[in-house]
Amino acid sequence: MSRDLLPLADARAEASTLDATDALREHRALFVGAESPLVYFDGNSLGRPLRATADALGTFVRDEWGGRLIRGWDERWMDEPFTLGDRLGTVALGAAPGQTVIGDSTTVLLYKLLRAAFDHVHGADPARVEIVVDRDNFPTDRFLVEGIARERGGRVRWIDVPRDGGVTASDLSSVLGASTAVVLLSHVAYRSGHMADAAALTTLAHDAGALIVWDLCHSAGAVAVQADAWGFDLAVGCTYKYLNGGPGSPAFAYVATALQESLTQPIQGWMGAADVFAMGPTYAPGAGMRRFLSGTPPITGMLALRDMLPLLEEVGIDAVRAKSVALTSFVVRLADAWLAPLGVEVASPRDAAVRGGHVTLSHAAMRDVTARLWERDVIPDYRDPGGLRIGLSPLSTSFAEIVEGMAAVTDALRAPGDR
Repeated sequence: MSRDLLPLADARAEASTLDATDALREHRALFVGAESPLVYFDGNSLGRPLRATADALGTFVRDEWGGRLIRGWDERWMDEPFTLGDRLGTVALGAAPGQTVIGDSTTVLLYKLLRAAFDHVHGADPARVEIVVDRDNFPTDRFLVEGIARERGGRVRWIDVPRDGGVTASDLSSVLGASTAVVLLSHVAYRSGHMADAAALTTLAHDAGALIVWDLCHSAGAVAVQADAWGFDLAVGCTYKYLNGGPGSPAFAYVATALQESLTQPIQGWMGAADVFAMGPTYAPGAGMRRFLSGTPPITGMLALRDMLPLLEEVGIDAVRAKSVALTSFVVRLADAWLAPLGVEVASPRDAAVRGGHVTLSHAAMRDVTARLWERDVIPDYRDPGGLRIGLSPLSTSFAEIVEGMAAVTDALRAPGDR
C-alpha cells in the first residue's frame, strides 16, 4: 500500500510550513520532552509537564514546605483552593470569581455536586426523581448516576447516542419532563470528541425545571467554555489533561453563585465548615465555595497549575482553540488519505465546530496497533470498541509530530508484505 493520496514527503513539507507559521510554536519548548522524537498523542489523558514546574517543585520542597513548614497553611495554603480556583475559572471557564474551587478527585467532586443537586431539586418537588445521563458518557459519570439514584430513591433516565457523536438538543428534549431532577452531560465526549451545544442544552434543562451538571474534563484548557454566559448550574473537571497539572492532580468544581447557599454537599468534612478551626461539636457549612470542600487541600497536587494557568492566560483560550482545530483537522485529512484505504473510520465529528481536542480512529485491530505503537515511542491511547484516540494538546504538539505519528499508525496497520 502506498501513500498515493498524500505522499509522506508532501505531508512533511506541509507540516513544516504549518509549524513555521504557528503563532504558538514558541511555547512548545516550554514543555519537558517536547524536543524528543517521541510522538505524544495522549495529551487528552495526561498533559506534558512544563519545564518551569520541575524547578517549582524543588523550590516548594526547599522553601515553602521545608522552610515555612506548618506556617505555610496560614501564609498561603489555606487560600490556595480558592485563589487558584478563581484564576482557573477566569482563564478556562468563563467564570467570575467566587464560583470555582480546586480539591478532591473528579469522581469525588462529581459525587458531591450531583448528589447535592438531586437532593435540592427532589426536596423541593418529590416527583422529580430522574437523573438524566447518556449511555456513552464516561464510566465514572454513569456509575455515579446509578449509585446516587439507588442511594436517594431516584431512577436513571438514559439517552442513547451514537459512539461517533454525542448528545444533541433533540436527544435531551426527548427525555426531559416533570420527573427530571438533574441532567449530567459531558461537554466534550471522552470517546468521540463530540462537543455539545452547552448553552442550548443548559437552557433545555432549565426550561424543564431541572438542574444540569457539566463534566468539563475534556474541555478545560482546550476549548472555550463560558460557564456564566451559558447559565451553568454546576460543573466539574480534571486538571491533568489540557491543564497539565500532573498525574492525579486535583479536580475543580464550579457552582453558580445563586445556588451556593442552597445546596448541601454530602461529604461534610472539617475544611468545609464555617470556622475550620473551631473544632465544634456540630457541622455548620462555610459560606460560598468553602462549603464544597471536605478534607485538607492537596497543595502539592496544585503546584503545576501555578505555572500552567499564567501561560494559558497569556496565550488565551481562543488561540489555543484555533490551533486545536487546525491540529485535529490535519489528523482527519491524514486519516482520510492514509488510513481510510486500510479500513479505518474517523469516529469523531468531521465538523470542527462540534469537535473537541481529540480524534478517534476506529478499526478492529486498534488495540494491538496501540500496543505496537507504544513500543515505537508513539503514544496514543485505546478505547473500546476498536478506538485509537489521538489527543492533541495545542501548546505542546507540533504538526510535524502529527505526520510522524500518523505515518507510524499507518505502518502498524499494514500487513508485513505491504510495507
